Amino acid sequence: MKKTIRAGFVFIVGLLCLAPATTSAQSKENTKKTEVRSSTSKDLFEGEEVLEITLSGQLKKLLGDRSQKPIYHQLTFSYKDEQSNVINLPAQAKTRGHFRRLKENCYYPPLALKFVKCDLLKASPFKKQNKLKLVMPCAGEEYVVREWLIYKLYNLVSEKSFKTRLVRIQLNDSSNKKQANPFYAFLIEDEDDLAKRNGLVVINKKLQPEQAEPECFLTMAVFQYLIGNTDWSVQYQQNIKLLAPDPKGLVTSVVPYDFDHAGLVDAPYARPEEMLNMASIRQRRFRGYCLKDMKRFDSTVALFNRVKKDIYQTYSGCSFLSEKFVKNTLRYLDEFYEVINKPGDMKKEFWYPCNPDGTGNVVIKGLKEEKL
Repeated sequence: MKKTIRAGFVFIVGLLCLAPATTSAQSKENTKKTEVRSSTSKDLFEGEEVLEITLSGQLKKLLGDRSQKPIYHQLTFSYKDEQSNVINLPAQAKTRGHFRRLKENCYYPPLALKFVKCDLLKASPFKKQNKLKLVMPCAGEEYVVREWLIYKLYNLVSEKSFKTRLVRIQLNDSSNKKQANPFYAFLIEDEDDLAKRNGLVVINKKLQPEQAEPECFLTMAVFQYLIGNTDWSVQYQQNIKLLAPDPKGLVTSVVPYDFDHAGLVDAPYARPEEMLNMASIRQRRFRGYCLKDMKRFDSTVALFNRVKKDIYQTYSGCSFLSEKFVKNTLRYLDEFYEVINKPGDMKKEFWYPCNPDGTGNVVIKGLKEEKL
């Protein structure tokens, strides 16, 4: 088995890191290491194999378009089918995001992809995906994989979560004969598809956290505490999507995304918001609203305890990660579970928003990401 080490990140060709999508009763079968194949499943997000794709076209122009209003560029999106035939799909792409789109922050910007309707698309794993987000390496592909795993973690605790697919990308720039080395990235389900899958719609309205469905909000807020992420707010929809039964209905769900500033990712460029007075992104800070009745957290704590084994297995069973990172991550998870299972510690941490002298009521405004 071939092994390559790059910048502390272990690549083991032939093995795949699986994050189980079920409870621990089924996790033994779901967490087995399987071979990485070029094959694709019937649906893009049903498969767990690393999908090998190639983007071809005038990529220099595409990747260099970091303006506030980037335009779509034509390209060819290629993948291999189950018979290892190369299938070429016409597509469009543009840069997206804010922090990661800036050249001074990231070498590769994240992309928004749109597929052109054609017969080949109808017969492909992308037939249900008109639009997709593609997360590219910002400071090294190991951090891309770490962020992808966090999406897989949230799949364990909520159906109202974005599905993802890890990919290995080859970039073929038509203006450059020299090819870049392939790298890991991941595709993210379109927000409208996420909503439709849950019988809801995406809405854009002013909302206070207390107006969200309580159980869904607490699951999200405790999850953000677990991964050490403070870069979010419901009020400004900073890295949060709002879902409701209909466009004019009350919001029932808050769905998090963009986890690259989480302590569990530990990206070198990530810093906590200065107003939060935090030492580092590895420091946890509960950023829900003030709830003094700790019994309100009972069902949420029970949920995280039910999926504990699967959460740990996501990292301990992952061959893409270095042993050092896995060891540090398991200790980080230990700290979380010690807090939520010790009433005194949990009260101290989760009462933080009730402290008038603390920063628990600071709202992260961020920058709203543009529509695809």
